[in-house]
Amino acid sequence: MLPTTDEGGFRADHLGRTGVPQKLSLLRWKLGQKAKQEPKFRFYALYDRIYRLDVLQTAYQQVRRLKSAAGVDEIRFGDIESTSDGVEKFLAALQEDLRSKRYRPLPVRRVMIPKANGGQRPLGIPSVRDRVVQMAALLILEPIFESDFCDSSFGFRPQRNAHQALEQIQSGIGRGKQEIYDADLQGYFDTIPHENLMRCVEHRISDRAVLRLIRMWLQSPIEEIDQQGQVTLTRPESGTPQGGVISPLLANLYLHWFEVMFHSPSGPAHWAKAELVRYADDFVVLAYFQGATLIDWIETTLETKFSLTINREKTKIVRLSQGESLDFLGFTLRYERSVLQDAGQYLHVGPSRQSMTRLRDRLRELTSPRQCFKPLTQVVQEVNRMMRGWGNYFGHGHSRRAFAQANWFAYNRVARHANRRSQRGCRPPKDRSIYAHLYHYLSLQKLGNHK
Repeated sequence: MLPTTDEGGFRADHLGRTGVPQKLSLLRWKLGQKAKQEPKFRFYALYDRIYRLDVLQTAYQQVRRLKSAAGVDEIRFGDIESTSDGVEKFLAALQEDLRSKRYRPLPVRRVMIPKANGGQRPLGIPSVRDRVVQMAALLILEPIFESDFCDSSFGFRPQRNAHQALEQIQSGIGRGKQEIYDADLQGYFDTIPHENLMRCVEHRISDRAVLRLIRMWLQSPIEEIDQQGQVTLTRPESGTPQGGVISPLLANLYLHWFEVMFHSPSGPAHWAKAELVRYADDFVVLAYFQGATLIDWIETTLETKFSLTINREKTKIVRLSQGESLDFLGFTLRYERSVLQDAGQYLHVGPSRQSMTRLRDRLRELTSPRQCFKPLTQVVQEVNRMMRGWGNYFGHGHSRRAFAQANWFAYNRVARHANRRSQRGCRPPKDRSIYAHLYHYLSLQKLGNHK
C-alpha cells in the first residue's frame, strides 16, 4: 500500500494509521519488524516509550478525532482546550504521572446502547485522560501484536474490513466448503478471563510497568447510574469494556490464540481442511462437511481452554447446498437461480432482512411526524447522509434489488414528510412527479448502480 497524506500533512505509516509523525512512525515500524523477525521475542523496555511526549501528543490528537463522550469526571476536550496552553499543561501533567508511576485510571462510566437485534449492550466510557494513555499504549503495542495476528482475522484491525472477511468466505464457498459453523459467543467482551488474557499479553510483553497498566485498565471500577440517580461502583472480575481504546486490541489478542490452535498441525485446518474467518468475536468455520468431531473440537476448545460461553440457541450449522442461507456482518449469503438462461445458480450476497428492517426503521425516525418542524432541506440532508453511509457498506455483492427498495422507501418517506409540512401538501410543477421534484430540486441522491 502506497503511503498517503492526511489533513495534518503526515504520511500514513506501514499499518495505515494517519496522523503519526515520522519519528513515531519509524519507531512503530521498528517494533513491528523486530516482532516479525523474532516471533518468540518478549519486549522488555516499552513503558518509557508510552509516556514520550510525542507519543502522548499523537495519542491526544488520535483520541480527539473520535469525538467520544465525557467520562466520570465530566471533563471534555473543550474544557482542556479552553486556555491557550491547556493541552500542553494536560499532557505535561499526564507525562509526569506516568513517569513517576502515580497514574491511576478513573472508574469507567457505563451506558447502555441499543443493539441491532433490539436488545442492549453495555458501553464503557473512560475519562479523556485514560483514553489518551490507552491510545499511547496502543500506538506502541499495536505493531507488535499485528505482526502475530492471523490472516483469518479482519475485525478492528488496520487495513482490514468486513468486506474482506466476506470475500474470504465467498472464496471458501467457491472451493466447495459449503457447510458452515456459524458461531455466537455469549457476552464475549464481558467474559474474557483477566488472567488468561494477561498470559496472552505476557507472551510478547515482559515490561512489568506496561503489564501493570493493562491490568489496571482491566480492573478499573465500573460506575453505573440507575433511573433514581443512585451510583454504584463494581470492580469487574472478567472482560474488557467495550468503548475503551485498548479493548479491541486485547479482545482480538485473546481469540488470536484460538486461531493459532485452529491452524496448528493438530488443528482442524489440517485434519478437516476447514477454514476460519473471524471479525472480532463473530466467526464462521467453513468445511466440506461439519461432522461431530469438528463441532466438538470448536466448542470444547472455546469453553474449556478459553473459558468462553457458546450461545447454542444462536449458533447453527448452515448448509448452503441444501438451500439454507448464512447471515454474517449484516449480509445474507445464499444460492439463487440466475436470471440468465442456462446459467444455473450463483452465490447471492446482499443486505440481510434484518439490515433492511433497520434501514426502514431509521428512515421512519428521520421522517416521523415528530420531525415535521424541520425544513425539508435539512431532512433530505440527514437522509442522504445516512443512506450514503449505508450504501457504502452494503454496496458489496449483489445489492441492486435492495438498493432499489431502499431508494423507493426513502422517496416515499421524504414525500410524506413534504406533504405533512403544509396543509396544502407538496405541490410540484405540473410536468413533474413529487419524486422527480424531490430529486431535481433537493438533490435526493440514489444509492447508485450496483451488481
